[in-house]
Amino acid sequence: MSERRTVLRAAALGGVGLGLSAATPAAAATGRGPRIAILLYDGLTALDAVGPYEVLSRVPDASVFTVAKRAGQLRTDTGVLGLVADRSLRQVGHADVLLIPGAGNRGVIAAMDDAETLDWVRRIHRRTTWTTSVCTGALILGAAGLLTGVPATTYWASRTYLRDTFGAVLTEGRFVESGKIITAAGVSAGIDMALHLAAKLAGDRVAQALQLAVEYDPAPPFDTGSPDKAGPELQALALQLLEAAAR
Repeated sequence: MSERRTVLRAAALGGVGLGLSAATPAAAATGRGPRIAILLYDGLTALDAVGPYEVLSRVPDASVFTVAKRAGQLRTDTGVLGLVADRSLRQVGHADVLLIPGAGNRGVIAAMDDAETLDWVRRIHRRTTWTTSVCTGALILGAAGLLTGVPATTYWASRTYLRDTFGAVLTEGRFVESGKIITAAGVSAGIDMALHLAAKLAGDRVAQALQLAVEYDPAPPFDTGSPDKAGPELQALALQLLEAAAR
C-alpha cells in the first residue's frame, strides 16, 4: 500500500501544494467540517450509500458516519453485502447533511412504515444544512412528510408513486435541488448528487478534484441508462432482474 501511495504522489502531485487537509477523526472532533450522516436500514441498495460515501468522505474536514435503528451490520438488498452502522438513531441528534439511500420494495417499504425512523428523519431535517436522498430514498423523505409540493426525483419506476402518494412535484434531472432538499434519481445518480453537494460544501475546485480522484467519467457501453432510451421491454426486464436478485 505504501508503494502504491508513493506511485500516486510521484505521478500525480509532483510537488504541487494544494493547501487542503484530509478528513480525520481529529478534525471531526473539533467541529471544523460538516457532519454527514448516512442512514442505513435492512435491504438498502449498496451503491446508493457507498457511491456518495466515496465522494463525501473525501471532502476536507468532513465527518462521515453511518446510522441505523441499531448500530451494527445490515444486509443490502441482494443479501450478499453487509454494511455496518456506526451509531444508532438515539446516538445521533444532529447532522449538517443527511443522506438517505434507496432500496428495493422490501427494504424501502419497511423503512417507510417504521415510525421511529421517520420521526428521526424529521427531527434531523429540522437542523440540517442539506437533506438528501438517492433513488427510492426519496420515498422515505416523502413518508416523513418532507416532499409535499417539493420539486423532486427518484428511481424511474417509482416517480408516479412519489407524486401520487406524497405530493412531490416530479422534476427531470439526475438530481433535483429544492431549498435544502436534494433528491437524486436512481442508484448511480447518487454520485452526481454527491459531487454537486461537495461543491456546495467545499467549492467547485474541490468537487472537480474529487471527480478526478474517483475517476468518475462515465462512458457506458450501451445507451439504455434511462427509461425513455431503454423502452418498455428493457424496463420490464430491468425490474425483473432487480426483483430476482432481492433477498
